[in-house]
Amino acid sequence: MAKAPARAKSEPLVSNRPRPDEPQPYQASKEELLELYKQMLLIRRFEEKAGQLYGLGFIGGFCHLYIGQEAVAVGLQSALDGEKDSVITGYRDH
Repeated sequence: MAKAPARAKSEPLVSNRPRPDEPQPYQASKEELLELYKQMLLIRRFEEKAGQLYGLGFIGGFCHLYIGQEAVAVGLQSALDGEKDSVITGYRDH
C-alpha cells in the first residue's frame, strides 16, 4: 500500500467549442398535443398488428418492434425541418 496518496495537479479543462444554449420547453397547443398523441397511437397499433402477423407467420425474417418507443419517433419527427433534415432508420444493419 502506498505511504501517501497521489497528488497530481492538472489544469482545468477548456472546451474547444461554445456551450449550447439551454433547452427551452416547447409550448404545444392542445391541438398539437392531440395530433402528436394520434401519431403515437397509429405507430402503436401498426406495431401491434405487425407483431401479430409475424407471430402467425405472415411476415418472414426479423421483426423488431418499436412498442414503448413511439414518443421518441413522434418527438423527433416534430422537431425536424423537412427542408434540411433527413433520417434513416435501421436495426443493426438489417
